Amino acid sequence: MSAAPQQPNEAEAPVLRDRPDPAILRLTLNRPRAYNSLSTGLMTALQAELDAIRADRSIKVVIIGGSGPGFCAGHDLKEIRANPGRHKYEALFRQCSVLMQSVIALPQPVIARVHGTASAAGCQLVASCDLAIAADTARFSTPGVNIGLFCSTPMVALSRNLSRKHAMEMLLTGDMVPADRAAQLGLVNRVVPEAELDDAVLALARQIASKSPLTVKIGKEAFYRQLELPLAQAYDYASRVMTENMLARDAEEGIDAFLQKRTPTWQGC
Repeated sequence: MSAAPQQPNEAEAPVLRDRPDPAILRLTLNRPRAYNSLSTGLMTALQAELDAIRADRSIKVVIIGGSGPGFCAGHDLKEIRANPGRHKYEALFRQCSVLMQSVIALPQPVIARVHGTASAAGCQLVASCDLAIAADTARFSTPGVNIGLFCSTPMVALSRNLSRKHAMEMLLTGDMVPADRAAQLGLVNRVVPEAELDDAVLALARQIASKSPLTVKIGKEAFYRQLELPLAQAYDYASRVMTENMLARDAEEGIDAFLQKRTPTWQGC
C-alpha cells in the first residue's frame, strides 16, 4: 500500500507537504470546508512551495492533490465578493495566472491527483499540471457561464489540452464532465477506482523519478516551448536541445548502460 496523504486539518497551513518517497513531494490543498477554493492565501502558499521546489534537486516529481471531499472548486467566490473593484480583480487573476505558469515552468514534472470535483480554476490547475490521474468518481467543469462569469483564464489551460470544440463545449455549457469522459478528451491521463488513486499516482511518480532528472528537466521545458513554434522552427529548436542533451553526462551514461545491459547511474548533469 502507498502512503496516504496527510489528514486534513483546516487549522493548519493552506497547503500541506509530505514526502511519500525521498524523491517525491506531495502538496495537498488544505481548505476542505471551502472545497479547496483558491483564496489569495492558498495561492500565495502554493506559489511559495513551487518557488522553493525549483531549487531543491532532491525533489524529482511533485504531486498536487486536495484534502476533504474534492480537488478544488476554483476561486473563492465569497472572498471575491467581499473585495470588489477592478484593481482587486486584476491582482487576483494575475496571481492565479502566475501560479499556473509556475506549474508549467517548474523543472520537475507535476502530477495532479484528482478526486471529487475540479471546477473552474480547479479544472485549470488540473490542465496546467503535466500529468493527471483521476478517481473514477471525479468530475470536471468550467461552470462560470452559469453565474455570468465566463471561465476565461481557465480557458487558456483547457484549450491547450482539449480540441477547440470540446473545450468550447465545456466553457459554453458549464456541464460537469465525468472522469472517463475527461480521459477521452485528454484532460487526464487515466482513471482508476478511487481506492486505488494514491497507489496509481505514486506508481507513476516513482517511475518518472527513476529517470535522469536532467533529462526530464530538459524534456519538460522543450515540450512546452516547441508547442508555441511553427513546425520548422520547432524542429530547429528541438534539434538544438537534443544536441545539448547528447553532450550531457547522463546521456553518455544512459547509452553506455543500455549497450552494456546494466542499470544506469544518474548524476543529474
